[in-house]
Amino acid sequence: MAALPVPARRLVLAALLVVVSVVAGVRHFDSHRQSAPLLVAPVRPKAAVPPAVRPDLVVDVEGAVRRPGLVRLAQGSRVSDAVARAGGLTRKASRSGVNLAAPVSDGEQVLVPEGGALASTGAAAAGSSGPVSLSSATAEQLDTLPGIGPVTAQKIVDFRTQHGPFRSVEALDAIPGIGPARIAELQGLVTP
Repeated sequence: MAALPVPARRLVLAALLVVVSVVAGVRHFDSHRQSAPLLVAPVRPKAAVPPAVRPDLVVDVEGAVRRPGLVRLAQGSRVSDAVARAGGLTRKASRSGVNLAAPVSDGEQVLVPEGGALASTGAAAAGSSGPVSLSSATAEQLDTLPGIGPVTAQKIVDFRTQHGPFRSVEALDAIPGIGPARIAELQGLVTP
């Protein structure tokens, strides 16, 4: 093979240097790209969702409690919650005269009796002479009324839960199974 003239050798040598430089540059770039740290955006915690706000009940607690008056309670509260919010029972309170386990409804009045007096918010116990409160009596207490059985008593409680306290005895007419004749029979035995 014949030797190349000097200018051609320089051209070949320059081309070879260019190729080697390009290959070295590509390798250098490639090695840095693979070892470069991977940047990841920080994960932010999800914002806390506030708990659902339950509407308040306003209940009037009167009688033998330490701080009688209006109290605010959460839905699903019981008479015991209302009494506790009113400072608790006094020494004169008749604990047996009020059903502490009874649920309360918005606008209801809880009356804690003294001594042997009967609570007007709980219904009169079977055999007692006081009227039964439609707005706070339990199904068992309503069942003691003439012509009101367990099914109708539960309908009264369900109606009260959906529509709030009774405003009048005549409002019983909205409950299936109770008509004007039954309402007339209950006059004097029940209060709104």
